[in-house]
Parts: sequence; structure tokens; C-alpha cells
Amino acid sequence: MVYNQQLASRVEKILDDLQPPELTNKKMFGGVCYLIQGNIACGILQEKMRIRVGKHAFSEALAKPGTAPFDINGRPMAGWVFVEPPEFESDDDLLAWVRQGVEFALTLPKK
Repeated sequence: MVYNQQLASRVEKILDDLQPPELTNKKMFGGVCYLIQGNIACGILQEKMRIRVGKHAFSEALAKPGTAPFDINGRPMAGWVFVEPPEFESDDDLLAWVRQGVEFALTLPKK
């Protein structure tokens, strides 16, 4: 599994502060994902963040700099975006992205 361990530490600190219910992490898609009540909220693949924003916020998220559709097999997944490192260098920017993923995951039924 190849993902930025320093970024993972930053994300884990944010998640600890947010205290979402039933938080787990799981290695998948060649990186690490953070799940809330069994639903993926966000993750890290290499140096990029993967954020689950939902279909309703997908276009808005893609309009932001440094974002692209989440695509690892030639089929982009609607409702998921990749975010490039410059867009989460600051702790406030990283918090905003992680919070968006957590808030969306909390709208989903428990698995």
C-alpha cells in the first residue's frame, strides 16, 4: 500500500478531533480509507486525498482548483473526487475537505 503516512497522521488527528461515530480505517484501493459507520468518508492514495462528496456536491467540488473525478480503473465514480496536495497544504483546507467527506458519510445508512 502506497500512501503518504504524514498526510495520514494529519487526517487521523482531524478525525480524532471531529469524533465521528464508528470511525475505522481500512487499506483499500492501494491506499487507506476512513469509514464512518461502515461508509467511506475519505481516503489517501499516494499523495492525493480521495473525498466522498456525494452526487449533489460533485460538480461544485470539481469546480475547485486541484480536483478531479476519482478514477482508478477508467470509470470515474460520481460523487467522489481526488484532491491534489496543494489544495490541502494548510490544516484549515485539509479540515474542510475531511469534514465534507465525514458530513456526507453521516447521511448514509449504517452498514
